Amino acid sequence: MNLRRNKKKFAVPMNSMSDVAFLLLIFIMLVSLINYRREVKIDYPEAAAAQRTSAEKNLEIWVDKGGAVYLDGAPSNLNAIEVAITDMYRDAPDTRVHIIADRDTPFAEVNKVLQVLQFLQYRVVSFVVKDA
Repeated sequence: MNLRRNKKKFAVPMNSMSDVAFLLLIFIMLVSLINYRREVKIDYPEAAAAQRTSAEKNLEIWVDKGGAVYLDGAPSNLNAIEVAITDMYRDAPDTRVHIIADRDTPFAEVNKVLQVLQFLQYRVVSFVVKDA
């Protein structure tokens, strides 16, 4: 009586592995190209003379035409901006605050942001403009 089991040879199909690796590579490349920076649509004011700053350590405060305030592209308010600036200063005191306001924004709305910065005595502030 022969009770031997028939062993089946298992084989992993290697032909499709290169296709899977190629598709993963394409997916990773596409995801890495997505721009995660959120921006508010505004019409930048122009300036005759502008100075460029580094873009690595910036906190962006956007003020649109209606006076709505955005912090790094997300809707916010002045109290949240005050907390964010305080936290940012604690972590990295040399971080620059960029104020980006629309050309048609009333100055009173921009002045509210400036009053928060004055209250915090934060002095590393820039206004973002478009080169003329």
